[in-house]
Amino acid sequence: MPLQSLNPATGDTLRTFATWDEDALQARIAQAHEAATLQRALPLEHRLLCLRKLASLLDEEGVELARTITQETGKTIAASAKEVARCADTCRYYADHAVRLLAPELLPGEGEHAYVQWSPIGVVLAVLPWQSPFWHAFRFCVPVLIAGNAVLLKHAASVPQCSLQIEALVRRAGFPRGALTALLIEDSLVETALANDYVAAVSVCGTEATGRALAAKAGWQLKKSVLHLPGNDPMIVMPSADQDAAIAAVIDAIGKGDSIRRMIVHSEMYTAVMGRLIGAVESLSVGDPMREETRVGPLGTSDAVTLLEEQVKAAVTAGGRVLTGGTRMVGRGNFFEPTLLADVPRNSAVARDAFSGPVCLLFRAHDLQDAIAIANDTPLGRAASVWTKEPAEQQQLIHGVDAGFVALNALPADDPRLPVGGAKRSGYGRELGSQGIREFLVAKTVLLGK
Repeated sequence: MPLQSLNPATGDTLRTFATWDEDALQARIAQAHEAATLQRALPLEHRLLCLRKLASLLDEEGVELARTITQETGKTIAASAKEVARCADTCRYYADHAVRLLAPELLPGEGEHAYVQWSPIGVVLAVLPWQSPFWHAFRFCVPVLIAGNAVLLKHAASVPQCSLQIEALVRRAGFPRGALTALLIEDSLVETALANDYVAAVSVCGTEATGRALAAKAGWQLKKSVLHLPGNDPMIVMPSADQDAAIAAVIDAIGKGDSIRRMIVHSEMYTAVMGRLIGAVESLSVGDPMREETRVGPLGTSDAVTLLEEQVKAAVTAGGRVLTGGTRMVGRGNFFEPTLLADVPRNSAVARDAFSGPVCLLFRAHDLQDAIAIANDTPLGRAASVWTKEPAEQQQLIHGVDAGFVALNALPADDPRLPVGGAKRSGYGRELGSQGIREFLVAKTVLLGK
């Protein structure tokens, strides 16, 4: 079955790509193995030059690349431009710091000398979603490539143009042919790719079902896996918080559709915040993502809209109230109204689930401990945002919320310096920072005798 690149704002077909059969896949994996072997032999200085060239290409071609992202995912053009710029910044960060991050680590000893040498693991398979196709790829592949590995990139079927552009950029930057390969395969061949002896590890950013299946497969084959799975990210707002800044932040998150899912507000300010939120959500402009003034574009696929529609209905059935929005928008494209829900029972399945789209659930907390309890009342733990000016509350929130990333008086945001990854059923392992570059390296201990 061919891969179709569809414009989610109109439903029009942009391009169609033939998928590979198993023989073509195996040939590309063999090529990736050759590239990994060459990558390992090349000096780090060569990879650094390639990475700086990659950053330059992203800068020079950012406008056109952002256009492709928006055409395939429905992200606003402003958000897509920021996505490309973040990818370039990540290339520059690792180009500046890779020597330090990959340096051997001296180990203390008595009468002996020992150190840990970081060695590349080989070919790494990445399975990625349609959301933020460039950023999810670059935050994974930049540290993997600079460490001397090769990448097999299996994007969602809806973003083949983004995937192929990333492959072309990496090749044009000077990395060996096959150092990054965009896999034009159906989902049924992903496990076939993972089973190949040349593939040493897998990283999954996607649904919990996909993560479970591929982690189980990798575990059976004794291959490393890293999982970045969805979250039900909370935002806690206490009375001392900057209310204007907190509301602006959650509105920005709703517009992006990929950040905060639950806003937990202290009862002292709950009614006032709710009123302001309703007005702010209703003022969000929905429409053509190519227009600079658009704040909310379509979702990337029609299936994503259908799932979001079902989740909102489930929330209402459980006892929740739709404060504004709540329905799929009539007409062409995968549009869903920016939505605010309240009174969804904490013990309902939908309140503890992950949403993907312009929807936020509003909860009332009686005090700090109640807010922490609501935030943790989910099996997921990707990220959290906590808002208070009280130092004692800040420490209790930072230590009390179960998440892989906690932002204080700000939204969680990926930064190449900061490791990101989930807790609980939001996955394990890290990307970015020093931890990210070492996920797919072998810690080889070297002992030097007398």
